[in-house]
Amino acid sequence: MNHKIAQGNLLVVEDNPTNLSFLFNYLTKSGFKVLVATDGETAIQRVEAAQPDLILLDVMMPGIDGFEVCKRLKSNPSMRDIPVIFMTALSDTIKKVQGFEIGAVDYITKPIQPEEVVSRIQTHLTLRNLQKELQVKNEHLLQSQQQEKQRSLELEKALQKLQETEVKLIQAEKMSSFGKIAAGIAHEINNPINFIYGNLYHANEYIQQLFDLITLYQETYTHPTEKITTQIQAIELEFIQSDLPQLLDSMQVGAERIRKTVLLLKNFFHLHEAELKFIDINQNIDNTLLLLQYHLDAKPGRPRIKVIKNYSNLPQVKCYASQLNQVFMNILTNAIDALDEKYGRRGSNLGSIRRDEGEEGEEGEFLRSRLHQEQSLTPRIWISTEIVEQTNIIIRIADNGLGITEDIRKRIFDPFFSTKPVGSGTGLGLTISYQIIVEKHQGQLLVTSEMGNGTEFVIEIPIQS
Repeated sequence: MNHKIAQGNLLVVEDNPTNLSFLFNYLTKSGFKVLVATDGETAIQRVEAAQPDLILLDVMMPGIDGFEVCKRLKSNPSMRDIPVIFMTALSDTIKKVQGFEIGAVDYITKPIQPEEVVSRIQTHLTLRNLQKELQVKNEHLLQSQQQEKQRSLELEKALQKLQETEVKLIQAEKMSSFGKIAAGIAHEINNPINFIYGNLYHANEYIQQLFDLITLYQETYTHPTEKITTQIQAIELEFIQSDLPQLLDSMQVGAERIRKTVLLLKNFFHLHEAELKFIDINQNIDNTLLLLQYHLDAKPGRPRIKVIKNYSNLPQVKCYASQLNQVFMNILTNAIDALDEKYGRRGSNLGSIRRDEGEEGEEGEFLRSRLHQEQSLTPRIWISTEIVEQTNIIIRIADNGLGITEDIRKRIFDPFFSTKPVGSGTGLGLTISYQIIVEKHQGQLLVTSEMGNGTEFVIEIPIQS
């Protein structure tokens, strides 16, 4: 169906008079009917009265900010369907994902480019019109039993396409935001830590030279003055000479650990590497586990999660590295949440549970058989990798959590489907993971589960995507 350029009634919410005047004049000349507001409270009143077709909403405003305005609009049934486009400064990158999560459909970066504003407005007005058309078609379907099945399929496909597009937009924005954050953190940490790390060697050398000089003085002047003797005792010189080198060694170990963490962060996101590249799958899984180390540690009511690995000797795999890392992160995070839910319920009873004997030797007993045999109260995650027919690799990630029902398993990759409480997730993690494996890598992502025994995800991708 061909659609003419979308026009409509707009509400522009901006506290800066210059920006507001510019947007009003430009959008009016572009054929839109424009209402304006300079603060959040006035904006909500204008929306209630005028019911605009689309809202351009500044993030930073006096009184209530743009995020709070959006939340209030989305909580009102009469206003929740009005598209909201945030206007935000480039430095607000980290909050763009937050905007999507509370209901915004898009964002415009300041300084504002008028052609971009009009293009985005027309795009979302067109989508709004399409949604309205779909609603009208749905009403016609109810009136016509004969065409109901066919039109329902069309609506389902259209809705699925819209959801897939929205998921991809959110995914792209998340990766862009996370990548920029990671790059900024890596840059800000790397420079000072390299300065510290590089100078610790010289500091240690200089201090040792000073100690040697002190020793030489003590050997040459065997009878120091009373004042010097008193000062030596006061500062505990002998202790300083033995402890200071150890202190510097500890500082060097700490600096090295920070350097490795920064490198790990850069490697995880594979910054500036959006294309296919060859990677070590086993190493990338380990990198993800290191980033999740804090979540694996013991918590009140839940002992430390035991990770059991059984890696095969894999060849280098050609893939989209940062996206594959995100799949590992999503699946492992879900496993940790499932274990928190199961073992957190047992509370203080876990304190009396003994550690299994021979636990370190369990790596050979793996996955499905372990899921059925494992009856201990210790939370576990099993990870294995293997090569199949010299063309594909398989990655299995399993846990001994509560498991999921068959109804949930069937819907687990659906966009925005989540079993978590409201506010605990968007329901996009596994949807995005499915798209990355199936669409980007021409692979398979399968899930099996048994209530009470846990869940297993199986990833299969070709060695050469």
